Amino acid sequence: MILCQVTLHHVRMTLKTPFANSLTTVTDRELILVEAEDEAGRSGWGECVAFSSPWYTEETIGTAWHVMKDFLIPRLLHTPLQHPGEVPERFRPVRRHPMAKAALEGAVWDLWCKAQGLSLAGALGGTRARIEAGVAVGAADPDCMLETIRQRVEEGYRRVKVKVKPGADVEVLERIREVFPELPLMADANSAYTLKDLEHLKRMDTFNLLMIEQPLAADDIVDHARLQAELATPICLDESLQSFEDVRKALELGSCRIVNVKVGRVGGLTEAKRIHDLCQTKGIPLWCGGMLESGIARAHNIALASLEGFNLPGDISASNRYWERDLIHPEVTVEEGRIAVPEGPGIGFEVDRERLRAASLHSQVFTC
Repeated sequence: MILCQVTLHHVRMTLKTPFANSLTTVTDRELILVEAEDEAGRSGWGECVAFSSPWYTEETIGTAWHVMKDFLIPRLLHTPLQHPGEVPERFRPVRRHPMAKAALEGAVWDLWCKAQGLSLAGALGGTRARIEAGVAVGAADPDCMLETIRQRVEEGYRRVKVKVKPGADVEVLERIREVFPELPLMADANSAYTLKDLEHLKRMDTFNLLMIEQPLAADDIVDHARLQAELATPICLDESLQSFEDVRKALELGSCRIVNVKVGRVGGLTEAKRIHDLCQTKGIPLWCGGMLESGIARAHNIALASLEGFNLPGDISASNRYWERDLIHPEVTVEEGRIAVPEGPGIGFEVDRERLRAASLHSQVFTC
């Protein structure tokens, strides 16, 4: 397979409701869509899930565009590829920038699967026809959060994640447990705490949480190991795990008992599959995280979550959870708490060109 052209589409979509966590509030979501074309005229799609500002990781829409344009795309065009698994090796001379790399690799995976007549899920080794859907609820007034949770439970979601931070954590969880005592529930801190909060964090053990996600610093695995030794609640790491090696070291240290995989955060589907295989070998529960994606990246997540080792509901929701109108058709839907895994070639969804044009801020074509 030879990539003859790559087009980057800078888009902006407005969330149906603002999404808040301990670090920021997202109202408008900017994304970069990657469209890769081969010599036969087929198109494959990927998505860069970096945010507009560097609150989640150091990558942004601006840095990702620069790195793709000037360093990564030239390493892909007009040089034959036998398999998408070769892409990370092409990108190895460029350090870090995992979200930029994942976007391009995702487009190559979609394109290669279409050329081979394979579904992306099947090519990755997925075994599930349907995956369980979880949902994240942003920080807000506790009454508003309770009402949102009630709606999501009625819609069939199998697991709810709530954002917490100092001053809006124990009391919020108490309110939720009063109303939903048996709900599979987890708390996501987005690095809002330090080891000085140890005694306070121990109070969360009383709420029968599935996990507490990323309580300490985004670049830490050492203090998390100390904290996990003191907590009954499993710690799940997110921002701290940006590669297979990060996961391996965190598991050896005992820094977490659950792993969250985000395709963009770890640099692409190939690395995500390696992490899946490691966790499956070690019996570590695994789930697929979300990044307020459009349907393109959501389709990649669905394919990944169809692998056997993803044994917890991920942050993979219906398109209408976030968008009035998604960029794909058909849109992603949740039925009885589950999402069907597409069987068609590639990601199994078509890009809505009309919607893409409406959401586009800028596009650039690369042919050499």
